[in-house]
Formats: sequence, C-alpha cells, structure tokens
Amino acid sequence: MKKIFIAFLLAAGTLFWSGCDSLDLGPIDYYGTGNFWSNAAQVEAYSVGIHNQLRSSYQMFYVMGEARGGTLRLGVSSVNTSMDMEAPIKNNTFTKDNTGISNWYGIYSRLLQVNHMIDKLETACEFLSDSERGHYLGQAYGIRALYYFMLYRTYGGVPLETEVKVMGGKIDVNELYMARSSAEETLQLIKNDINQSETNFAKSPAVNDCYYWSANATQFLKAQVYLWSAKVTTDNHTAGGTADLNTAKAALNTLIGKYQLQSDFSKVFTSKKNNEIIFSLFFDKDEATNWGNLFMYEIALFEGTAKDKDGNIYSKDPLGLINGGTLRHEWKETFVRSFDEADTRRAGTFFEYYVGPSAPYTMGCVIKKLLGSVSDGSRKWDSDVIVMRYADVLLMMAEVENGLNNDPSPYINQVRSRAYGGNHPVYSRGSYGQNERAILTERNKEFVAEGSRWFDLVRMQDDAKKALVFAADVNFANIPGDAPAPVLTEAQKYMILWPIDKTVLNADPLLADAQNPGY
Repeated sequence: MKKIFIAFLLAAGTLFWSGCDSLDLGPIDYYGTGNFWSNAAQVEAYSVGIHNQLRSSYQMFYVMGEARGGTLRLGVSSVNTSMDMEAPIKNNTFTKDNTGISNWYGIYSRLLQVNHMIDKLETACEFLSDSERGHYLGQAYGIRALYYFMLYRTYGGVPLETEVKVMGGKIDVNELYMARSSAEETLQLIKNDINQSETNFAKSPAVNDCYYWSANATQFLKAQVYLWSAKVTTDNHTAGGTADLNTAKAALNTLIGKYQLQSDFSKVFTSKKNNEIIFSLFFDKDEATNWGNLFMYEIALFEGTAKDKDGNIYSKDPLGLINGGTLRHEWKETFVRSFDEADTRRAGTFFEYYVGPSAPYTMGCVIKKLLGSVSDGSRKWDSDVIVMRYADVLLMMAEVENGLNNDPSPYINQVRSRAYGGNHPVYSRGSYGQNERAILTERNKEFVAEGSRWFDLVRMQDDAKKALVFAADVNFANIPGDAPAPVLTEAQKYMILWPIDKTVLNADPLLADAQNPGY
C-alpha cells in the first residue's frame, strides 16, 4: 500500500481538470490519455490512485456524518483552545451565507477520476480478462456509489455526472454545466451503481484486503443505502419501507459470519487490518498522516493544569504525545458520562482528565482511536480511518429487524457482550421506538469519531416514526445539570439538508435557482 502515492501520480498524470465550473470538473485531456491505458499494470496504478483520492477525502465522514450530531463540545475546549467547525456545523446554525462546506466538498473532482476509469474499462483495455475487468469495475462503481451517497444524505438530489467529456483538447465551459437531479433520480443512480458493482465483482474471485474496495464493501454500502431508502423521505423520494429493508437484510446476511468482533474493543483501532474491519483508509508515517492531532490535548496547556480523577495534577504527558496536539474537537462531558464505567468502550475511546481550581472539577477528554504511533522520537498521526466494520453490520441488522417487526435484541446483545466483556446488561425487546433508542445508544458508544452520529439521528425514529434528530432525550446537554435539547427543532426541519454555497449557485446557470428549501 505504500506505493499508493506514486501510483496516483502516474494515474493522475493522464487527467486534466480545472475549477472552471461549480462541479469542479474539467474535460479529459485527449492528448494525455492515449498512451496510458495500455497494460494491466497501468490499470492497477489507476485503481490505487482512485483509492488514494478517497483517502484524501477521509475527513468527509466526520464532517458530514458526525460533527452536527450534538455530542461535541461548543465554545472552547477543556484546556481553553478554540473549537473548529463550531459555526455553522457543530451548532447547526446554517444559512445561505454560511454553509459550512463549499463546492460539494470537492467530491466532483474525485468523481471525474472514477468516471474516467469506468469509461476506459468499459470501452478499452482489451488486454484485461473478464475477471480482471470485473474486479476493477466492481471497485469503481462501488466507490462512485459511496461518493454519491455522501452527497445524497447531505444535499438530497445533486447533479449526476457519470460521463467523461472528451473534447480533443478544446474546453467548452457550457458543456460542463449540469442541472440538479431529483432526490429519487440521485438515489436510483446510487442503487444502479451498487448493482453494477455487484455484477462485476461476481465475475472475479473474492479479494478481501480491507485497504481496497471489495465485494463485501459493496454489500455493506448496499445495506446502508437501502436502510436509508427504507426510512428517510427526502424531497420526492418517499421512504420505501419493507421492500428496502428486506434488500438491506439480504446484503447484511452476506456479511454475517465472514468477520468477527475483536475481543478487545481498543484493538479494533490499534491493530491494523484486523478481522473486524471490512474497509478502511490506510495511513502510515512514511506515506500519509491524518488530523489526529486536532483531537489531542496541547501539552503546554495540559501539564501542570490537568488532573486525574483523584485530583492529582499531571506533571508529565500521560499519553506520550511527545509533540502534542491542538485539541480542536472534544466531546461533551455529558456524553462521556453516558458510558457506564464497566463499558470498555469508555476507556477504549476516551482518555479522561479533569480541570478547574477545586472540586467538582470539569471533565475533559481526548480520543484514543486516533492516537497514532511513535517513531523516531515523535508522535505520528497514522491511525487508519475505519469506514466499515463488523459491529456496524450487527447494529444495522438490529435496525433492519426492528423495522421488519422482528426481535433486534440478539444483535444488540452481541455488541454489548464485547463492550462489557461478557457480563453485559442484557437488552430485551421493547416497542419499535424503544428498540430504536437502544440501538442508537449502542451506536453512540461504538462509533465515536467514525462519522455515524448525525446520519443515525436523521435515519432512526421514535414510535411515531419521527426522526430522533427532533428528540431531546437522545441528545446531550452542553453543560452538566442542564436539560438536553433536541439537535434540531421542528422549525429547523429544513436544516436536515445542508445549504449549497453561493459560489456553486452563481458559477453554474443551471444551478442558479437550485438552493435547498428553507435557505
């Protein structure tokens, strides 16, 4: 996997794009591509490059899928550093002038590369066997479906760019403009791409390296997509209910038993390529590192100030961060305290400390999932970013069974058993809404910093089938002792979808009137 960066340079060298339109797309340079797609090694290099681009987008899972979810601290951190992304993302104060992210988070430039790969694999590359072609097309269609699913859950219907525009070296900007498709059309493209990925992977032997998109990754994504489709109404897409739930269940059943929970929760994040991980993004001190330092305390502000639970001041760096962090993302004390102390996910997720002149002290925390490693006397932020793992398969299955009026408790209890070392509080089936809340509670504790919480709130429901994003009892107060408020009020329902930034709307005449309602 260390070849990924070099391989991407080889692949990207065949492409040309510019920021000349709102999708951040440009035409393929015809004169630069003619000699590239001529042997299997080049195809493999391009595949590695596509995965490299996905890795470079790793922050989107947290930004789009978690930061809005009400579990993150607002204002300043426990050691008085300022919080990143507070307005408008973490505190949900979106306006048409303050959209949080811009230019579709840069996803369309990634889609351009994937579309180019699909085009070449389907129209050229005669030197590939059917099995080889199926393997690479399975990857490309799966990754394209993932990108569009991220866009769909964030914006609803979006422009659907699936073709490569080859213009013989001449750029006609008008050819690059694209109108917004409906939510239903966008979701249908995602489902079609998943079907194409499945069909193509079926032509080749299974290759299950968690650093590369696989047939199992496609089945995991299929379950996510159909679970969302079953439960979430977006614009002209009406929640599909039972049929979509059964499709999600079939996809999950292909994964049950192929993977297993790590016996020790913390080892999920400290042992790379373990047998719980279905798909993850590879980081290495010699190749690429991530933003783990933004979740860690700054040593100068921590030493001599922070205390352990007994009130003893830390005189040294207890986590051995060495070069320290900047702590721009911290979880609320009320959220941390929602974990039982006997739940190993608490200690496996957080390093807790306390600040303040006298008791009762204020709790602070950093995330141990992104701790990285030490090399050459310094801390390297090289923890893999896990995108799909088996605990999520079990909790999605619990949610599917609940939606089908079946008992979800066996799947909930499997996850709890690992968390408590076998001596877990056993969950017994309740009403639909009670089961949803129980599943959400496990998801809250299982997937901290893994890009799940916001999407969970939008998708999961109470007994009246109303999204839990409007429920106060599943949220966490900013200050201990205060009553929690819902993440969104009913009046803020339009904010489930993000606003599109003005730069995009102004750059493309076909998008000029395409802002999401409410903004």
